[in-house]
Amino acid sequence: MGFNSFDGFMFSFLPIFMVVIPILVIGTFVFVIVKGLSQWTKNNNSPRLSVPSQVVTKRSQTSGGSGDSSASTWYYVTFQVESGDRVELGVKDSEYGMLVEGDFGILTFQGTRYLGFERK
Repeated sequence: MGFNSFDGFMFSFLPIFMVVIPILVIGTFVFVIVKGLSQWTKNNNSPRLSVPSQVVTKRSQTSGGSGDSSASTWYYVTFQVESGDRVELGVKDSEYGMLVEGDFGILTFQGTRYLGFERK
């Protein structure tokens, strides 16, 4: 039993470990790429809508920025349309700064893609 059985275990475990981890990493990359392409295709096939709406709220999400890594920030705005439904869309930082909670206007979007907001 002793040392020789442990060596046998390690030699049988290591090859499995060296195969499973790369498969999981590659699988994750493939999943993210397929999901992104799927959303892009869905947006392209969605109608381009321009609807009266109000800016309800704004938020940002920051990640990274610890140590030597740079931070990334994403900006989101929630709009409420006439029916009472709300839609949250990602916007560019320049658009985020120009939109004010309570603004009324015409929101133009396609699927989950923000195309613009014309204040009234």
